[in-house]
Amino acid sequence: MNEDNADKKALERFENLRQKRLQILALPPKTAMNTILEDPQPVALVHSFPEQDFYFLIHDIGIGDSLPLLALASNRQWEHIVDLEAWRKDRIDVESVSRWLSLLFEADPKRFIRWFLEEKLELIEFYLFKSIEVRVREHDQDPSDFGEGFFTLDNVYYIRILERPLVNDQDDFTEAQRKKFFSQFCEHLADYDHKLHQSVLLEATHLIPAETEEDCYHRRNVRLAEKGFLPFDEAIGIYQPIKPQDLAKQSAKFSSHFADRPSLLPASQYPIRMLKEDNHFTHALTAIEPGDVLTQIQAEFASLCNRVIVADHKTIREREELRDIVKKTCGYISIGLERLAEDKSRIDRRKSAALITRYPLSQIFKVGFGGALNLKWRAEKWLSQCWFARNELRLTFWGEHWLGVLGGLLLKKPLFYDNYKTGVLYREFTSLEDIEAMEDIFNQVKAVDDLLSLMPIDLDRPSSYGFLTYKNLILTLWAGHYLKLPAERLKPLELEKFKPFFENLLPGHPASGTATSRKVPAVMKSRFLDWLAENTGLRDFEITERLGKTLENLFEEIEIELGNVAVENLEPRYVQLFLLAQ
Repeated sequence: MNEDNADKKALERFENLRQKRLQILALPPKTAMNTILEDPQPVALVHSFPEQDFYFLIHDIGIGDSLPLLALASNRQWEHIVDLEAWRKDRIDVESVSRWLSLLFEADPKRFIRWFLEEKLELIEFYLFKSIEVRVREHDQDPSDFGEGFFTLDNVYYIRILERPLVNDQDDFTEAQRKKFFSQFCEHLADYDHKLHQSVLLEATHLIPAETEEDCYHRRNVRLAEKGFLPFDEAIGIYQPIKPQDLAKQSAKFSSHFADRPSLLPASQYPIRMLKEDNHFTHALTAIEPGDVLTQIQAEFASLCNRVIVADHKTIREREELRDIVKKTCGYISIGLERLAEDKSRIDRRKSAALITRYPLSQIFKVGFGGALNLKWRAEKWLSQCWFARNELRLTFWGEHWLGVLGGLLLKKPLFYDNYKTGVLYREFTSLEDIEAMEDIFNQVKAVDDLLSLMPIDLDRPSSYGFLTYKNLILTLWAGHYLKLPAERLKPLELEKFKPFFENLLPGHPASGTATSRKVPAVMKSRFLDWLAENTGLRDFEITERLGKTLENLFEEIEIELGNVAVENLEPRYVQLFLLAQ
């Protein structure tokens, strides 16, 4: 009976701490720190934070201002900070180690000494090996023999702090601060245990650096893997696509259900609290009742975000940096749910909730990314055999918008061409609609390329035409045919020869004082279609079926660009849709 009461009290305390954490994370950084410090039990509250949440919290507050929280943090929280900050890929970053060890030492010197001796001895000794020179004075040796820069605490072990090259002019951790940290560190270690101080210095100067660094790296990877920070060669597997039908064959993931008590899983809250999107994944989360399953999904989502961070070679310290990763991860999960849905026109949030409960989020992410990757592979396959590539033309041939789309698809990890509609040129895919929009444009590009491959086009060197595009190529060829010019290599048209065609293409005169432009007559569109049919061997309805929208857009562009230009005002250098001799 007493044990049951003790368990209930422990669970109540746990739930109370969880609620406090949720409230604190919703506060501005400075207010959050003050709230923690004013709590009746600040140590228990700080220790209850998952390591990743604590890491983001101190960065939000500011490293220099968060020393009171670092003093209260647990050893695991300290260790997580060092694991993330002290490494650049698979190498120890000595400059970052200096800064963070100095901060932790300043937060609590006595505890720092105990912590490094018990848990971080190898890392500190490697750091000392890279940062100091140690000389042992013989009984008959004069200290001046060692040269300048050496100091000693016992007249036996003499230490000189090695100069480090200046890596970043903007680094706020100066060389003077580094030397001050070393001096204070050595003094505190000697005060703690002088023989141990001598032993650490001796070991640090005789270790095998490559072996020590590899061992530290292995231990770090094991710790970070528990939170989703897998080694790069494993994390990159998140971009291995899965077909929707293949996922359905996989067994369900394990989910615990404890209705009689709250979950004790320390799930990081930062990623899930940044979900601001209105998509199928967020809708699915609202359809899941609070409890163990939802908590597990939140922990799974945080782990998946960490895996994407590693796979993308990102270093995330600020909320906005994490926000981009959360948005990307959420977007591909949402696309995966769309691709898995039976009825894509009407996706039920309860069915989506069942999918994220049954299958790992990482697998659904792969299904979503597979949609974009399949389109990329189609574009790469087409590029290896298309008419455009055979004629050694550049991507600028497809015009600004289509160039942007193809450029996004041909990236190592394909991106959506946003063209600054949301403030960026490229962004991650966020919905199946994004993929379908890019696919529609790619199909138009492919259809135009197929059309050009059927036409008897004799091109000179592409650079000889200035800015050559598929638009001015097709329209110039048609104008030459319409004017019954000799069929030869493509050449820019003389302005005087072009004017009669222009008068038929846009008949009449521009109306003064109005924005209404002249229109291309239906008879000219019909003649253009007849010319294409004659040169490609296709029937007119086949061309219309494949390229109706593209050709209609082309004529609209002619009307917009040239509809208000009188024939006598034509200036070749300002005409982009036809190749005119300068």
